[in-house]
Amino acid sequence: MGLSHIDLPPRPEPLLMPWPVQGNPGGFIQFDHADQWRAFIAKLDMDARIPDVVRLKYARAQKLYLLGWIDADLIKAGELVALTTLELALMDRYWTKLKTCERTFAGVLRHLLEVDDLTDAQIPMVARCGGNAIGQLIGTHRPTLAQRRNAMAHGDPFDGFPVGGLLELVRDLITFAFRNFSVEHRQE
Repeated sequence: MGLSHIDLPPRPEPLLMPWPVQGNPGGFIQFDHADQWRAFIAKLDMDARIPDVVRLKYARAQKLYLLGWIDADLIKAGELVALTTLELALMDRYWTKLKTCERTFAGVLRHLLEVDDLTDAQIPMVARCGGNAIGQLIGTHRPTLAQRRNAMAHGDPFDGFPVGGLLELVRDLITFAFRNFSVEHRQE
């Protein structure tokens, strides 16, 4: 991630974040020191095999999450950047495989399930912590990721609490979408 140059001053109180933990999708994690938070965010780096344009946009989301140590509203801004990065990545990956009417964020999220056969078991965070991410893609759990992105982009981007695990879920979905990318790219 390369954000070690960003100074994170001490906080008057710990940072308590909703985040899935082993066996508990509704967990919380407490960070008492900036170095704990920095290490946590760094662990969420994107795989180097993902195209640079996606990794660089995702790194912006990570940077905003990191700066959330200073002002928690920046985590909400990071969520919007993470969701727009997911949209970019999926459109880049599947654009030519989608019918014109499916070329929406919601449509490309459904594509992950209907064509690529994504299951919760294939999402590392969900496999580790439990829960259901698929419902956030297809609409059985609301708000969907597309609805979240739309509300943040067109409404109040700083409304509500941070969405637990969103950055990690975005990373896992992008990684899934590009899982065969290097093999396919070499075959073309």
